[in-house]
Amino acid sequence: MDGWVRVQGGRIVGVGAGAPAGADGAGARPEVVENVRGRVVVPGFVDMHVHGGAGASYQSGRLEEARRVAEFHLGAGTTTTVASLVTGTPQGLVDGVAGLADAADEGLIAGIHLEGPYLAGSRCGAHDPALLREPDRDEFARLVEAGRGHVRMITLAPELPGAVDLVRDAVRAGVVAAVGHTDAAGACVREAFDAGARVATHLFNGMRPLHHREGGPVGAALGDARVTVELINDGVHVEPEVVRLVFAAAGGRVALITDAMGAAGMGDGSYRLGPMSVTVSGGRATLEDGTSIAGSTITMAEAFRRAVEVAGIPLEDASRAASLVPARALGLDHEVGSLDVGKRADLVVLGEGRSVARVMKDGRWR
Repeated sequence: MDGWVRVQGGRIVGVGAGAPAGADGAGARPEVVENVRGRVVVPGFVDMHVHGGAGASYQSGRLEEARRVAEFHLGAGTTTTVASLVTGTPQGLVDGVAGLADAADEGLIAGIHLEGPYLAGSRCGAHDPALLREPDRDEFARLVEAGRGHVRMITLAPELPGAVDLVRDAVRAGVVAAVGHTDAAGACVREAFDAGARVATHLFNGMRPLHHREGGPVGAALGDARVTVELINDGVHVEPEVVRLVFAAAGGRVALITDAMGAAGMGDGSYRLGPMSVTVSGGRATLEDGTSIAGSTITMAEAFRRAVEVAGIPLEDASRAASLVPARALGLDHEVGSLDVGKRADLVVLGEGRSVARVMKDGRWR
């Protein structure tokens, strides 16, 4: 069925089926008229976990790098981005957060995600184990202050001393607390959820695996209706059968993410993820010594396409997982995540094979 979206002043002012009023000359014409007949239009993608792309990284906090990353992912349909930082030194993280706050002020990103430094050494993945530390409430307060209201999420391991108290601090500061890079048992994870944690960072990856006698973080997250579960749907981190199982178990709580690092949009070769050296071969990113996967090289367009074309997720469910669910988890769903009247005019026109044909952000084609 044909449909239409009317845009004015960067906002959606009308949505409907059939031909829009005024298209035949009767009534007021929409400000933006674009013939997308025969194409599927979905809300702009919302990536709540991304480190870099186009050879650049958010880690430095430099505005020119942040602009390069954000513009690359925008071209692939990501109209809302949260910039993720891996574990770093105390001063390095403060500097990175302060720089990214400028990028948020400019509208390049929708916030900052601290993935660490309060993570379990046994599940550190591509984080430098020498820089991991126990939760420090004073350090967290300094990071929030440096972010000038733009720190939006922090991932931590709930079994660490003081972690649950820091979850409560995050909630009070308006920061989403996420559980990840953890070896915690299910009871400990549930305590963090009861304290206010609401996200499971890249489910299955960087956490104790699901066991039939101890569900761990996976079982706790899938069983808690309050919790959004992130999935890196690149065919490397999680296989299609598991993607289907997670959608069946968690339904409208699955958020597709990229966890992309600087190699996204680039070729194979050597790259950096924070202080760590990364090798990319065949699109698969691993630490130089091969001990761990080191983020991904995909875009949200590819994560969405794979959900539909490879995992067999219904297009509507995949679209929600790529847009509305992460927007809701971040507290941004009043602005983005769906094609509803009053929201920002962020949308993606799909072409052949669910590829991205055109992208609109704030009512303007990009």
